[in-house]
Amino acid sequence: MRLQQAAAAALWAAAGLLAVQAQAQAQPYADRYAAQCAACHGAQGISTQPLTPSLAGQPSFYAITQLFLYRDGRRDSGPMTAIARTMSDDDLRGFADAIGKLPPAAAAATMAPDPQRLARGADLAQRLHCLGCHGSQGEGSRQMPRVAGQREDYLLLALRGFRAGTRVGYQPAMTESMAGVAPDQIDDLAHYLAHLQPGPGPARP
Repeated sequence: MRLQQAAAAALWAAAGLLAVQAQAQAQPYADRYAAQCAACHGAQGISTQPLTPSLAGQPSFYAITQLFLYRDGRRDSGPMTAIARTMSDDDLRGFADAIGKLPPAAAAATMAPDPQRLARGADLAQRLHCLGCHGSQGEGSRQMPRVAGQREDYLLLALRGFRAGTRVGYQPAMTESMAGVAPDQIDDLAHYLAHLQPGPGPARP
């Protein structure tokens, strides 16, 4: 009996040590996010910089995919590409996990909502099945990014890039969806998504 109790105590101690080690290993990436990413993306992932996405509430799987695309040279945005090229696989996972823990929140609106544009954007989003992939409230899931409450200027930049075929996605679905969308429709879609109230966030993997 005493041997069993001692073994159980040792297992509990080992489990506790592993938990402490895991927490210690995760913390540096939160610190590195604060040092390397927060100036552009915000301390809590809420961007105030033009054309810079908010990361709050983004799924970690989506984050690691984008970091990989930057590192691989398949996405190019100057500073992000330069930073990602220095990252190891562990760095990709560590930063993605740190981003995945940022609480969901909406970016500050860059312009007041226009009811007519919101209505047109909502209609287009329904026709393109945007929320079928990005979540019923635009909250994102795994490789699909959160789009609800994202910066409007960044959404517009991304959607235009998909339409032009210059933006690479996880799959070709976005390029195919945006191929026949008129420029003014893209404006309305970005306006609608930017003012869409974000949901509670994706399920954490």
